[in-house]
This record gives sequence, C-alpha cells and structure tokens, in this order.
Amino acid sequence: MKRVFLIVLDSCGCGEMPDAAKFGDHDVNTIRRISEDPHFSAETTKKMGLGLIPGLSFLGEETAPTAAVGRMTEASAGKDTTIGHWEIAGVVSPKPLPTYPNGFPEEVLEAFRKATGRDVLCNKPYSGTAVLKDYGEEHLKTGALIVYTSADSVFQIAAHEEIVPPEQLYAYCRMAREILQGEHGVGRVIARPFLGENAETFYRTPRRHDFSLLPPKETVLDAVKNAGQTVYAIGKISDIFAGQGVTEKVFTQSNEEGMAFTLAALDKDFEGLCFTNLVDFDMKYGHRRDIPGYASAYAVFDNWLPGFMKKMGDEDLLMITADHGCDPGYLETTDHTREYTPLLIYGKGVTPYCFGTRPTFSDIAATVADWLGVSFECPGTSLLSDSVRMETKLTRLAEDAMKMAYVPYSGYRVGAALLCGDGTIYTGCNIENASYTPTVCAERTAIFKAVSEGKRDFCMLAVAGGKNGVVEGLFPPCGVCRQVIAEFCGPDFPVLVSTGMGGYRKFRFGELLPNGFSPAFMDV
Repeated sequence: MKRVFLIVLDSCGCGEMPDAAKFGDHDVNTIRRISEDPHFSAETTKKMGLGLIPGLSFLGEETAPTAAVGRMTEASAGKDTTIGHWEIAGVVSPKPLPTYPNGFPEEVLEAFRKATGRDVLCNKPYSGTAVLKDYGEEHLKTGALIVYTSADSVFQIAAHEEIVPPEQLYAYCRMAREILQGEHGVGRVIARPFLGENAETFYRTPRRHDFSLLPPKETVLDAVKNAGQTVYAIGKISDIFAGQGVTEKVFTQSNEEGMAFTLAALDKDFEGLCFTNLVDFDMKYGHRRDIPGYASAYAVFDNWLPGFMKKMGDEDLLMITADHGCDPGYLETTDHTREYTPLLIYGKGVTPYCFGTRPTFSDIAATVADWLGVSFECPGTSLLSDSVRMETKLTRLAEDAMKMAYVPYSGYRVGAALLCGDGTIYTGCNIENASYTPTVCAERTAIFKAVSEGKRDFCMLAVAGGKNGVVEGLFPPCGVCRQVIAEFCGPDFPVLVSTGMGGYRKFRFGELLPNGFSPAFMDV
C-alpha cells in the first residue's frame, strides 16, 4: 500500500533565485534568516541533510544524511501560493496571475457592489493587520466591506463577524470569485473575518477561507484521484486547488493542527497522497516579519518529525518542501520573496544524497506519480531514478567499470562506483602491476579520483568483481581498501556488493570493518 506524505512548509525558501531582482527581491534567504535566531533548531532536518542543499552549507554538512535532498527552482512566473502549489502539482505557469498595485478597477468593484448590495472600503494593497486598524471602525459603522490586496494575486475581503457572519462572508467571496475570471482572474479570493471592539483590539479569527482559481490543467491530484486512489488534503490545500482532485479534506487553524492531522493520517487505511500545508510559517510569521516566531515554529516542526518518521510504513514516502519564500528579515516589503525551495525525501529504500538544484517544482509531482504508479505527464522528472533507484544505478556503474580493469596477471576484474554528497559519481577499476605491490584496487581508484577533485563527503560505494569480467559471488573491499574507506566514512556508510545484473547485497561499513582504526584515534 504505497503512500506519499507531501508537507509544504508555506514560504520556507532557501535562498534567492537568479531572477529575484525582477520580482523586487535581493539578498533574501528565509532559512538563513531564521537560522540566525536563538529560537531556531533543526536537528532532525540537519540529520536528514538540510545543510547539504546548495546555499545552506552554513547549517553544517551532515556526513551520513538520512534523506535525499536538494533545492527546487520555480519555473513559473510568480512567487505566490497558488502558482507555487500548482507547480508542485505539475502545472508550470509561464504568465503571472494579475496583481493590482493600484487597487482593483471600478468595473470589478461595481460588479461586486451590485452582487453583494454593500459598499467597499480601502481598495489598496495593505497589510492584513494594518487594514483592520485603519478601516475596521468605519466598517462597523457603515457595514461596507473592507476590500484590499497585496503584491500577490489576491482579492481579500475583511468583515467583522458580528456585522457579516462567516458564512455570509463566504457567500460574498463566491460572488467575487465568479466576477474575477479571465483578465481579472486572481489566484485567490480570501475571506478575512475578524472580531474586536475598536482599532486597538481588532484581531483576525481562524475562520479564514480561500476561494481559488481552478488550475488551468489537470494536476497530479487529478491523476491520483482518477487512478482510484485517495487524495487527502490537510490545511488550505483543498482551497488552493478549488477542491479539484481532492477526495478527502480537513481544514486546520494552526501548524499544530496540521501536524496532528498528518500524523493521524499514518493510521488511516488508504493508498495515495496525503498533501499538507502548514500555513503559519507564512501567515503568522513571514508576512508579519516575525523572525523569532518563524524560528520557533520551525523548531516545533523539526521536533515533531522524528515521531512521524518512526511511524512510517515500509511503502510510505515523506517529501518536505515549500512553495516560495517569505524572508521575515527582508524589510523592504511584507510580501513573498522569490526563492529556491528545499526538498527532502525520506523513506525506506531512499538513498540519502544531494541531488543538487532541480529546474522545476514539478519534479515533485513526477516523483509522486512515479511512487504511486500513476500515469501523469508534466514538465518534471521523477527523482526516484536518482534516489530510490540510485542503488541499482550505482551497482550497474560498478559492473560497467569492471570492463576497464587492467588485469593481465590475475584475470579478476573489479569495478567500483562512488556516490558523493553533491550527486557526482566517480568510478574506478583495479590496475595490476608485474611486481604486484603497486597494484591498486578499484575502490581506491574511485576514492582517490574523488579526493583529487576536492571531494570529501561520500554517500555510498558499490563494488562488483569476477573472473574475466563475469560477476561471480561477492567481491567486498579488501582490508587495505576498508582502511582507506575508514579515513573518510563512518560505520553507517552503505557499501553495495554486486551479485550481477544490477543486483546487490547491502552492508553497513561497520559490518565490514568492525572496530576499525579511523582518524578518531589520532590526536589531530
């Protein structure tokens, strides 16, 4: 029963993209910013390999990561929630959704007034909390709806719950959604209910609701649903996709609720996708430029992860990513920031390594479809070929390297393939000499090639050997090679020994060299 648990840490970007300046951003990196705060803690995600992601080496480069990690490039022309999630689900948007830095045109407002029977206040880009202070009391007196936007493609309607009950506000949002199509098809119409007695006490309630534009194409959610599998949406996921492709949903009022529902989903009997959005990172801390709050929220999530990972089944896949950035230390604006996003993939059989920088968020959709065995075409490429299937790939490369061996005396050919933390693979073969002593084994050839290129973080080694180039039995590393491996790798370093045709047996290095002599014994 294969399942994917896809968790979006809303706005948790990992460094500005090359085109960030076109979006008005510079020197932004959400994770770097929060990592500088004393409330930040990332012990679990750092062990997974967070620091191996390009641009995040300041977190420390884990020598034995537990996940496949890398960073994702947004191919879409935007930095908002809707476009980011659509691309995660396999739809790239070459054109940005419309934004309204000068407010909405009169034709839109007039249609909205006519539909709702209420007047409109504000109609400007505004901070969601400041707009209540500046227009909330007038709303109480007149009943006019507070309409505002931001740098994102949103039409937001704020109303006091005692003046406009939430269900009535939702009805107004549906009216706005019908109006805002085509040229004015904003990504989201958002209901922003609030309470309080005056400008000093107004506060947003947790009954926010998003009414999104339908995705322009089918997403991986549709593909999973059409295959008869479950798409369980937690948080605002169903809102973002306007319910399209969702089979079950639950709304949340906090990160803690989102994590609780996601953990509980492990006990549900389903095959398919559990898709979670943890919105507090963005809504409560990113937009409000609250660095300590953001750092603390990340620490809570990181501390929650071990319990979730411990409960995962053999065929469960965990993917952790983001949809854009919202650097809380970037003071030029309170809007999203154009950033790369992290991706961590964890599960039994997933080879831990860094897959570098990927060209589109859509690789996530392709990976979800691949894992679940669902047919889905999108601009992305499945990462399973690089992570889950890396063991077979590495073993095949070791078998191919056997062909290069120089063995005029013994006839025993050996090949090796070494995977480095940045995704680079070095192969090597054994090279014999007439006096035998200068002979070099395949494993050392591969390792020395990598070291000579400046590599030091190794993720996995595959070895294949046999008489006349045919794999016969197991050819594990010799004693000298094991000592060389011990110089750079710990006891949990995986060593694959070929059994032929891409098959292998997997060993922990500590099994091959228990109590070995390592640099830890040297007084350096």
